[in-house]
Amino acid sequence: MRADHPAEAPHLRGPLTLVSVTGPSMAPTLRHGDAVLVRSGGRPIRPGDVVVAVFRTRPELLVVKRAVRPQDGGWWLRGDNDLVTDDSRAYGVADVRGRVLLRYWPRPGRVHRRPL
Repeated sequence: MRADHPAEAPHLRGPLTLVSVTGPSMAPTLRHGDAVLVRSGGRPIRPGDVVVAVFRTRPELLVVKRAVRPQDGGWWLRGDNDLVTDDSRAYGVADVRGRVLLRYWPRPGRVHRRPL
């Protein structure tokens, strides 16, 4: 999953940013077309948080994934859909840009941290 504007991927605009989800890798938690609110800063990232990040090997691509564990100064990330492997298994360590707070469209609701 990625943001609408991959060219802007390395940075989020401001402390709260709206991001559109693309692709099936976070289903069933988030689906293609969902819109989420992302916060940069705030509390530290914890395993199980849904985050927006940039893989070091794919710096042009902003992704939405679940944080698994800190690794090499960044994070190892996984999608919730085990059938899709466009996560750290394919691209390695990522740098987190923000934490997903909630889905605001089309089904408003909190995006919960999941124990791993």
